[in-house]
Amino acid sequence: MRTAGGSVRARLRGLVAASDPGLLRLAAGLRTVGSIALTLAVLSAFGAGVQLLVAGAIAAMVSTFAIREKQRSQQAVTLALGLPVALASVSLAAVLHSRVVGGDLFFVVLIFCAVYARRFGDRGTALGLIGFQVYFMSLFVGATVSTLPTLWGVVAVAAACSAVVRFALVPETPAGILERLREAFRARLAQLVTAQLALLDAGPDESDKALDDVRDGTSRLHETAMMIQGRLEEGTADAAMARLVQRRVADAEIAAERLGLLLLNARSAERADTLTLHLPGAPVPPAGNRLPAGDEATATLSRDLEALRLLVLRPVSQGTGAGLAQLRNRLLGYRDEENLPKASSAVQDVFRGIGEAARAVLGLRIALGAAPDDADDTPSTARSREELDAEDAAIDASEESAEEPKEGLERPTTRAAVQVAVGSSLAIVGGEFLSSQRWYWAVLTCWIVFINTASTGEILVKGYRRLLGTVLGVVAGLLLAGLVGHHTWTAFVLVLLCVFAMFYTAPLSYTLMSFFVTAALGVLYTLLHTYSLSVLVLRVEETALGAACGIIAAAFVLPVHTDRRTNDLLVTVLDRLADVTEAAVDQLSGGDPAELLDKARDLDQALADLRAATQPLTHPVTPMRARRDTARYLVALLETCAYHARSLAAMAELLPTHPSIAADPRLRRAGRRILRNIGSIAARVADDSAAVEVETGASIAALLENELPGASRYGRITDRVLRHLQRLDEAVVGLARPLKVPVAAPKR
Repeated sequence: MRTAGGSVRARLRGLVAASDPGLLRLAAGLRTVGSIALTLAVLSAFGAGVQLLVAGAIAAMVSTFAIREKQRSQQAVTLALGLPVALASVSLAAVLHSRVVGGDLFFVVLIFCAVYARRFGDRGTALGLIGFQVYFMSLFVGATVSTLPTLWGVVAVAAACSAVVRFALVPETPAGILERLREAFRARLAQLVTAQLALLDAGPDESDKALDDVRDGTSRLHETAMMIQGRLEEGTADAAMARLVQRRVADAEIAAERLGLLLLNARSAERADTLTLHLPGAPVPPAGNRLPAGDEATATLSRDLEALRLLVLRPVSQGTGAGLAQLRNRLLGYRDEENLPKASSAVQDVFRGIGEAARAVLGLRIALGAAPDDADDTPSTARSREELDAEDAAIDASEESAEEPKEGLERPTTRAAVQVAVGSSLAIVGGEFLSSQRWYWAVLTCWIVFINTASTGEILVKGYRRLLGTVLGVVAGLLLAGLVGHHTWTAFVLVLLCVFAMFYTAPLSYTLMSFFVTAALGVLYTLLHTYSLSVLVLRVEETALGAACGIIAAAFVLPVHTDRRTNDLLVTVLDRLADVTEAAVDQLSGGDPAELLDKARDLDQALADLRAATQPLTHPVTPMRARRDTARYLVALLETCAYHARSLAAMAELLPTHPSIAADPRLRRAGRRILRNIGSIAARVADDSAAVEVETGASIAALLENELPGASRYGRITDRVLRHLQRLDEAVVGLARPLKVPVAAPKR
């Protein structure tokens, strides 16, 4: 029973880790709620009234969520600087309380400065948020000069309570976050293997759902890998260790994605297109007879996928044990041709993929400090360890060069500051017509829709989501206000629950976050004895007005149209793709080593930015269905390109240490056409009038064979390189059609 209980606990731990990588959302919710609760407890001990309790709760919330630095020392400095900023903000709000025009003008200036401060990084963003939100809090509670000394004390108590919760009650270190992210990566990797196992066993009626689960698992694993990469610098002891962990995480991700592609190919009548794994809604290829039900190879494959899942799930802190050591040795044995079961070549490729995935898991365990468990090693396992040790010794840290920022109105922060200042001015004027008491709700909405947005389309989608969440929140606020009545502490408990839900759901759904914010406000209005149906309806009207003002400002003041932004990001993705491909092919051809991991990470980040920017085009409510399908298709093609480029980079990284991989100068010619085509497409996207065209012709393998007539034919490793190059070539040519780039006829 104890063993079963431990298994259940481990399973639950894995589910939580996979659903909330690094427990970042849980920690954010607990930290914010803890700060508010501690502030309320301290203020109530001093006999503070409801109005001051509300002010303290808002100030504590702002002091907590505004801090975004990763190092604790930096967080402490920002929090210390935030206190005088908050005191100055509440003081000016109180002094300007009775001066309507002066107060409005200062509010616009404050908004401009708060947005412009983002150019100074996380600290500038935090101080700008604190200044704006505390000023808003002062308007909400009606701060005056007579109440100013008391409000100073409330703000100071809120800042102190926020510090206590952040550094003592809910502490968080970069190393701790990174460790939890690695646990999440392990849990999501196990979930992906489970989805792949379900795809293997899926019948005709279940195959589409099984493939969707594999797609989702692959995407979630990549998301976690990106989160780990963003935390490596601060969370590891030195740059070499950060690079080692980055390498092992990348290996595991590539091996898992490749295993899914090989499995899809094995169960298909023909070779499956890589795009199928990245394009949402793409149908499952017609089934073939390579994996007949009841076949010995199929049963062995199912058993070994389950063994791989168990190997992934084993905690790094524990040894493998005799039973799992045998499973590990068997899986690693598939890296040798003589150990492959008798089956078709496509099925044997899946077994090879399992062997490579097992090697990646072994490398990840070693990099994360697992206890040695080499007593039962077979020759195949020992060889894998030697390869990993050689690779680890070859890893060096490198410095990255920062790009020159844009100047003037071309700088995104400057443009956004001007836009939000104009939008807020419109919101103030319009808000005053709706309500001279609560006009600031329109300004708050205008401010918020500009946060983390960079184009008119993104602002339009965010404004729509905020309005929808607000309407639904008004209904919930009505119900909660009726239940609470005038029970102060019951109301604060409900507010705390809403605040926790707001921060826990914020990264998942902006609509849900807005819902919980508005529901909490309904309860706060009840506490302040200003609750009524008309007030909550006014909240919806002010929200709609603020969103409209933000959209107007974004559309007419220094506009960045969605097409322009996506084109700029698309060019960046293509440039990064060319960098990775060129460096990988050059190294595989015998050129000098390059920092391929960093280039691959830059490609992944550029693709993530493009994916986020295309959300207005792919949103379900968009009326332009053809454009939506085109955007999805383009992103899927680019994800396919990125997968093959990452795979080439990973194989090139193995070149100095892997005994079965040797440089092949013929590969250099094979990559030239791909690089020319990527450059042509990027030039056409940047300039519609560019006279370029995409080249097609013989297969990549044919180009390689023609390089040196009579040369020996390439081996299995080089053959895999060629497959990646061929798929990359096909995907790049596939980009030409939706982007309207001419395709030249094949040369004879």
